[in-house]
Amino acid sequence: MPELDAQQLLQHAMNETGLSDWADDGFPERFTLAVKHINEIPMDEAGRKAAAENIHWLLTDRLKFFQDRKDYPLADEVIDRPLFATGEPRSGTTLMHALMSVDPDARALRFWEVMHPSPPPGAVQDTYPRVIDHRPELADDEWREINTKMAKWLHCHPYNDMLGNGLPEDERTWAFDFRVMTPTAWWRVPMQNLSFGLPTDPTAQYRIHKAMLQAMQYGREPKYWVLKGFHTTRLKEFFEAYPDASLVWLHRDPVMVAASSTMMMSDIMEGIVGKIDLVKEAKMHLERVRWSIGNTMSNPLVDDPRIHHVLYRDFVADPIATLRGYYEFAGRPFGKRQEAAMRDYLANNKGDRHGKFHYSTQVLVDAGFDIDELNKEFAPFRERFGVPIEVRK
Repeated sequence: MPELDAQQLLQHAMNETGLSDWADDGFPERFTLAVKHINEIPMDEAGRKAAAENIHWLLTDRLKFFQDRKDYPLADEVIDRPLFATGEPRSGTTLMHALMSVDPDARALRFWEVMHPSPPPGAVQDTYPRVIDHRPELADDEWREINTKMAKWLHCHPYNDMLGNGLPEDERTWAFDFRVMTPTAWWRVPMQNLSFGLPTDPTAQYRIHKAMLQAMQYGREPKYWVLKGFHTTRLKEFFEAYPDASLVWLHRDPVMVAASSTMMMSDIMEGIVGKIDLVKEAKMHLERVRWSIGNTMSNPLVDDPRIHHVLYRDFVADPIATLRGYYEFAGRPFGKRQEAAMRDYLANNKGDRHGKFHYSTQVLVDAGFDIDELNKEFAPFRERFGVPIEVRK
């Protein structure tokens, strides 16, 4: 199969949908860069075909998603005082988000919504005669495919057993913007995760994120949003998009974050591209942690009064008390209904239900790093936020 042609792919999507508004004058040029990146990856014919199909899915979704904003009054939807969880990867944010998602007064984004966002679910449910929305079942099937392909992922991220009803990170909302290429959008394509390297524009990305919330809120029961994403390096643009938001920020030992992230991404990517070079992976994740922690230590918005800082250690010790404190901070009620739902989730969703996830700082030692030196390097961060050195037994 020849190299992918960006212009042909764009035209194919427009021909199929009958739409042509990409909602961003710079999108075709950025998309061309993404296709160039894909063409540089060695793939056989089946891999190239999968990439073309994946791109077509994302392009047609994008065209239809922005057309929905012309067909429905989605821009009128007010996103009122949303609650966000953030922090480094592997710092407890997913569990915190999962607990908030069972709050009966809250609404969380679901994978079936971001994987197939058009039309707005609220518009479908109001049709007569009633149209059955098959997108949840479609996403369930897609997640069964993901879990078969990347079976080890369930060890470190058991929440994937929620299938299409699972909880995406906020970054997944801009998959069709081609600024990142992550496994939950590209699992059928034999390529590594790409989180850096493509042009980013946080303001534009949050515009899409907010548009997604508006689309998923339209025509449905009023609830406040509970969300999760890696917002710590985009705080300025985050609060510009959501000035009345609150953010709970979990802090964990950066050395352990790097170790756990290395093994998690190795488990994920092994199912897509085969055996992973752990030394290379460990170096990459440690550099990402260094960059992120450097931003945390230098960003004046870290002390913004809308941010509630908590320790991973404290959250693990008492998730309910930690969340009660965050709700109080955010001005949201935390009553018996919230607590009962969250305790039920904890009782019925053990973290090792799909097997034990094994990791330690040894993966960093094997990559040539001295743990004592790393602990010294991150000492200012630990002192600022009270983060202890974490020791795994």
